[in-house]
Amino acid sequence: MGRKRMPGLVKRGRNWHVNKVVDGIRICESTGTNRLEEAERYLTRRLETIRQAKVYGIRPKRNFRQAATKFLLEHQHKRSIRSDADRLKMLDGYIGNLPLESIHMGALQPYIAARRQEGVKTRTINHGLQVIRHILNLAAGEWMDEYGLTWLANAPKIKLLPDHDARKPYPLDWEEQDRLFATLPLHLREMALFAVNTSCRDGEICSLRWEWEVATHSTEVGSVFVIPGERVKNGSDRLVVLNRIARAVIERQRGKNPEFVFIYKGKPVQRMLNRSWRKARQLAGLDVRVHDLKHTFGRRLRSAGVSFEDRQDLLGHKSTRITTHYSSVELQNLCEAVNKVCTEQNRPKVTLLRTAAQLNRANFAQAVLPI
Repeated sequence: MGRKRMPGLVKRGRNWHVNKVVDGIRICESTGTNRLEEAERYLTRRLETIRQAKVYGIRPKRNFRQAATKFLLEHQHKRSIRSDADRLKMLDGYIGNLPLESIHMGALQPYIAARRQEGVKTRTINHGLQVIRHILNLAAGEWMDEYGLTWLANAPKIKLLPDHDARKPYPLDWEEQDRLFATLPLHLREMALFAVNTSCRDGEICSLRWEWEVATHSTEVGSVFVIPGERVKNGSDRLVVLNRIARAVIERQRGKNPEFVFIYKGKPVQRMLNRSWRKARQLAGLDVRVHDLKHTFGRRLRSAGVSFEDRQDLLGHKSTRITTHYSSVELQNLCEAVNKVCTEQNRPKVTLLRTAAQLNRANFAQAVLPI
């Protein structure tokens, strides 16, 4: 007759599972093995961990993978959750199995060195470090287990790397804008034209919906768009006032799709900075990103004499004002401001201060890639 197995072990499929109540705490989890002896050793260690936590206040060992999984499950609403998930997937191979208390800047050096060797920008590496820091802060400050203990006693200091290789904004002059837009496919050209006249970001334009259009009481202002905070980087609702060019773009899109404003082949565009954009900027000889259109709009507003407060509202910057509550006079003022940068006669004359290296690149591009 075989010996009795430890109470609380149940065979499900190939592996043994724990199903046991200890001091009012139910344990339901896989032991990860189909061997009874190993399963019993697993359960013995698990019971000892519970005893140490209950009696001595010793935290159970948890690795970074467990913390990352908890973070992803609890932050599905986060706008950048896909980007965070990609970073965590990359990090898992370096620190996934490390106990939380063993993670510090020294332990992260192999990850940093590997990403440097791959030619990844410092900003991208720092994004990964920021996610790690946020998770460790949650583990030390907010996450409580069934024993009344935080997951981590103290969060280590995770320092971001000096961002010496950060790319500086590149606002376009009018000639460069014309050159770039001439090389873009029609659907991207319309989206870019809307971006440079509203300062909307790539994601805001790609997700722009007709239901966000709001009619105003002013015949001169017409309608505006109010983008909900969950779609905006700073988390606040964003007012988008349309000048004549942006409104013409909207009217050309009206009726093409019942839900999304900008589409391509009947479907919403996932992102503007895609293969077609990169090909177009290469043909135009310009190293320009979609976000540079936002900088372009901001620079033109400033050179046209638009006030700082109005620029904040039009650029979607976070402020203490309630940015979706405006009087007719205020909307009219914002509409006049955005129209200052959309017509040929009102185009502000701007002197661009660029380095010799930037000028050489521009001259080389025009010589090699004449438009």
